[in-house]
Amino acid sequence: MSTAAPVPASADLPGWRHVYSGKVRDLYVPAEVPESADADRMLVVASDRVSAFDHVLSPGIPGKGELLTSLSRWWFDRLAGGDGGPRIPNHLVADAEPPAEVAGRSMVVHALEMLPVECVVRGYLTGSGYQEYLASGTVCGIPLPAGLADGDRLPEPIYTPAYKAPMGEHDENITFEQSIELVGEMQATALRDSSLAIYTRAAETAEAAGLILADTKFEFGLDAAGALTLADEVLTSDSSRYWDARSWREGSTPTERMASFDKQIVRNWLSANWDKTGDPPALPADIVERTTARYRELLQRLTA
Repeated sequence: MSTAAPVPASADLPGWRHVYSGKVRDLYVPAEVPESADADRMLVVASDRVSAFDHVLSPGIPGKGELLTSLSRWWFDRLAGGDGGPRIPNHLVADAEPPAEVAGRSMVVHALEMLPVECVVRGYLTGSGYQEYLASGTVCGIPLPAGLADGDRLPEPIYTPAYKAPMGEHDENITFEQSIELVGEMQATALRDSSLAIYTRAAETAEAAGLILADTKFEFGLDAAGALTLADEVLTSDSSRYWDARSWREGSTPTERMASFDKQIVRNWLSANWDKTGDPPALPADIVERTTARYRELLQRLTA
């Protein structure tokens, strides 16, 4: 079972009924929908909470919810044809207005039949993938060339799906063959191909802004007609690793090489100051401020 800390209670919002709180987001359905019925649309509210190592940390990151929602919306627009590429359907409800109280950090979305596969794409070797590589020469069972270092670019992006476990349990890395067992060969292939295509488009966009998209994860669902639809958040600082391209080229150590625009600052501080037993310590003010600044800089550099 997860050891995540209790999630703070969500706010009441006129016209919406709260149904669920995750580590960092709150979910609502229209107030008129009976509790026994399925809603056709939902309101997803991104909080300023930050999580790491299965814990919700304190304090939150001021402005995080709005920054990440702005980035998600920007990417959804580009992937829907705003960058001139093929249109990737997403779950946003066109022209829907969220409540004023949470307008900057929320999205009204179509309800989907969510698929139980988290679609991870890795273009660079780092994190848990690097640790597995050191032990076995593989990442999620995929063999890689010998001699790679932390932060190295992979010969080509790799797709490493995970099983989205029921609430309260840990997600589990799986093989592509196992993903076929979960959703069938046609759907598993579509998830893989769509994820790799989106990663390639996003990585090119990041590169033009002097950034590296090291890895990311996507979630998909099926709409009422059964069409594969991009959902959840997309290509944010919480779902992706972004690095400064110049630092990566010139860095002499892994830390210098991979100046990051995500919550790696938080992970690094926790790893150095907590043994992962009991409750995590409160984040120092400078860690909070640096993380906020990195989130904001990423949004500014991508959308400039």
